[in-house]
Amino acid sequence: MQVAITEAVAQPQVLRGGGETKARTGWLCPFRYDTARDDLSFRAIAPVFPPSNTVITMKPTLVFALLGTLVFAGTASAQQRLFEWQPGNDEAVRLDPANYHTGKTYAAGGGIQVDIESQQPVTIFLTGEGEWNRALQYPETMGTLRMLCLREHVVKTRYVCDLPAEPLTLVVRDDRGSPESAAFAGLGEVLKRDSAVLNTPAGNAVGSAVGVGLGLAKILKTESSPTRHFMSPNDVHIQYFRWVCISNCFPPEFRWIQQAKEKYELTSFLKVYGGYAPDHDGEVISIKIKAPVPMLVAVVPSSVANQLHGKPEMLEPALEKNSCQQRGVQSQTFQCTFNAADGPQSLIVVPEETGKVPHKKAEIEFFASKCVEHCALPAGNANASAEKVNP
Repeated sequence: MQVAITEAVAQPQVLRGGGETKARTGWLCPFRYDTARDDLSFRAIAPVFPPSNTVITMKPTLVFALLGTLVFAGTASAQQRLFEWQPGNDEAVRLDPANYHTGKTYAAGGGIQVDIESQQPVTIFLTGEGEWNRALQYPETMGTLRMLCLREHVVKTRYVCDLPAEPLTLVVRDDRGSPESAAFAGLGEVLKRDSAVLNTPAGNAVGSAVGVGLGLAKILKTESSPTRHFMSPNDVHIQYFRWVCISNCFPPEFRWIQQAKEKYELTSFLKVYGGYAPDHDGEVISIKIKAPVPMLVAVVPSSVANQLHGKPEMLEPALEKNSCQQRGVQSQTFQCTFNAADGPQSLIVVPEETGKVPHKKAEIEFFASKCVEHCALPAGNANASAEKVNP
């Protein structure tokens, strides 16, 4: 267990409330506090030096306040997410000379990877989605299209491109010319296609309209024909890839959850705040104390804290074995780390000198970093937790 201390820091921001607070009847106080009405006064509690593993972590107030608004997102696994290209949809296309094929339309930005293999040379390029849709309606404008990431006369290639900030459509054109192409605009035919790839009004390919204007209605009518005779077929296989996360894709997200907060009239009685239990190894807690006199602040097992009222002699032996404590502090914020096996814990607070306690108020705040999203850690990181930062 380690303790980190932060001096004179700003008010921590509560990102998410804890469990419902309930008043316990009989001799217990409300708000989950286990302080009895007949609290036992502790006199002349001798101060001791802080534990040797206490780490002073001085933080500027502004930095502390900014960190207080953050969540523990991804730090629990202490590993970066890993990505790789994996096969996605694929298409089998048949083209006649000078046919075009409409491939997938990509959203703005990012990169793409596509494997293309054909029997005869083809040209591959990207063009604006709107431009391509207009060209499908007016095929005579095919020659004026922008051609981004142009690859010409290929039969087998891995096509890659970093996309600009606009939607772009992948286009494949058969490079072969023929005497018939000047008078007839054939259409490519999709032999196999995943439905998710149908991104354009035409739905697949349009032939080169050299010398002939071919409207969209004509394209759709021809495309829907049940049979197609190819003069010189060029079979093309298009394999799309997806950039996907393969490891640490959903790291646990931690947030500071308030366990206790109270501003109370200072007394000589021991205050006990129960109801906290770590639910993962390396769980960080943060405690802030502000008081007019030196105070003892510690977190001890609840089984011990519950006996301190009747057996005050147990306090010092318990503190000797406990590193999550501060002695003689008035304005202090410190942090400790607990493991799930430590079990339920209680925060105890009491003035170091109980003989003359002023009629002033003390403030205590207690937070714990709890997992709120994606809490099922991978097997290799089952014991990992958030790094210590200020709430």
